Amino acid sequence: MKRLVAVAIGETIALPAAARESSVSLEQAVARRRSCRSFLKEPLALEQLAQLLWAAQGITGGPGLRAAPSAGACYPLEVYVVGEHGMFKYRPQEHALTKTGEGDRRTQLARAALGQSFIVAAPVTLVLAAVYQRTTRRYGERGIRYVYMDVGCAAENVHLQAEALGLGSVAVGAFQDDAVAAALALPQEEQPLYLIPVGRRAGEP
Repeated sequence: MKRLVAVAIGETIALPAAARESSVSLEQAVARRRSCRSFLKEPLALEQLAQLLWAAQGITGGPGLRAAPSAGACYPLEVYVVGEHGMFKYRPQEHALTKTGEGDRRTQLARAALGQSFIVAAPVTLVLAAVYQRTTRRYGERGIRYVYMDVGCAAENVHLQAEALGLGSVAVGAFQDDAVAAALALPQEEQPLYLIPVGRRAGEP
């Protein structure tokens, strides 16, 4: 079972192809989904991480169409993985991760999220950030609302995919935007909107 490993900044890791079907139905995933704030520190398999990222913003067909809907196909979202081996950015077109930061930043991220310590315990946190201009240059100020719709759709995909994989996840919106951006050294044009700690639930066999 492959896992995410330490690599140099700028190095890209190809991800396993995402599965298009499973033994868990959509209805089962919806019914079972609950917020999880107690995680085992067990790392995710690379296949699990690849599946979560694909559910968030993976290419599903056509001219770059993605798993989550986006107003006008503007795709303002960027997805990061924060874990023990550093920070990685998801590249939908290549279905790959590129390392963007060294060191385990989960403690910094938890502080920025008002001390929500389960962020440190979860093996990874997906950070969904947005470049508003990709949408507002087409839709003006109303595009801000569309970006919020986009991130909600992408996040729900991740929560349901986590459930289908037998993993727990939780939505985190209580954080200081500037502190999260600083902790992760996000580009100035990218604004963090949504954090999703993911991992195996503590207390389960």
